[in-house]
Amino acid sequence: MKKLLLNSGLVLFLLAISFHPVWAQKKKTFQSAVIGFYNQENLFDTINDPKINDEEFLPDGTNRWNTAKYEHKLKHMSEAISKVGLSFNPDGLAVLGISEIENKKVIEDLVSQPALKDRNYQIVHYNSPDRRGVDVALIYNPKYLKVLHTKSVRLHVEGMPHFRTRDQLVVEGSLLGENIYFIVNHWPSRYGGEKRSRPLRDAAAALTRHIADSIMAMNPKAKIIAMGDLNDNPNNESVLKIMRAVGNERDMKGNDFYNPMFKLYKSGIGTTAWRDTWSLFDQMLLSPGLLSKNYSTWEFFKVEVFNKPFLLQKDGKYKGYPFRSFAGGAWQGGYSDHFPVFVVLIREVK
Repeated sequence: MKKLLLNSGLVLFLLAISFHPVWAQKKKTFQSAVIGFYNQENLFDTINDPKINDEEFLPDGTNRWNTAKYEHKLKHMSEAISKVGLSFNPDGLAVLGISEIENKKVIEDLVSQPALKDRNYQIVHYNSPDRRGVDVALIYNPKYLKVLHTKSVRLHVEGMPHFRTRDQLVVEGSLLGENIYFIVNHWPSRYGGEKRSRPLRDAAAALTRHIADSIMAMNPKAKIIAMGDLNDNPNNESVLKIMRAVGNERDMKGNDFYNPMFKLYKSGIGTTAWRDTWSLFDQMLLSPGLLSKNYSTWEFFKVEVFNKPFLLQKDGKYKGYPFRSFAGGAWQGGYSDHFPVFVVLIREVK
């Protein structure tokens, strides 16, 4: 049984807890927070930035990117974001990591769209050295999160002094009075082939692992969510062996992370598709501090890939794929080539 109650804009779950045997036959009240990630698929403005390679997203570029397309993209992406997580909280996403955004201005344009404006989303963003100029960022509802500290961490790859990619964004915040950390990622792509590019993602995973270990060295029970487009699946070595994000809580050792998306991947669920093969590159990895199961503090409850019908291509050779903005260089007028993903955190209200 599940009943939703409103209290100061928060969703309170009144549950006859059946998913945990200790709570069988007992009714408890919970509040929720929805945390997500969404690759925006090339959210560029129409203005030339001479410091980056944004030429294809200019009015005279290969994509014929113009104000009408930009505004269409903003409207679609904001509407998609506004719908994520509503089944668990009427306020939707409390926190959202995003990638493939050109600069802070496009994020400001995104969160000021009618579908999102009332949520008053705030922004954490740093410019990255990526040659295409795309960055990662975090938007958050100040009703839920108070940002305490932020930093942008650069990835350096041994033997490749000129390699440039997205920085990793680290945000420490207070989620309704409780400390939590977010690490937002967009690991290097598979350009040139999975095997050839693998060392770059391994290096990115090692950096994320180092950041997490540094946090847990100060507080072994720290609540950390490492999220992002990892350009690898849950069973690839970067995620499973280097990041040490395992798919079964019983297999966790020491400071291993839990990857709740492993089971989704094994069941055939993905976030992006290429040549009729689904990949689950967009992931939410959880530190042990989110898994104690006593629910007196924020704990992991559920993970989902937000793959609703309106985000799917309806016809053609890409039917059933994510309904993206461009495909084969042609304007499709969709959303993104990735689906959003999210986790739900809950804690008991005394």
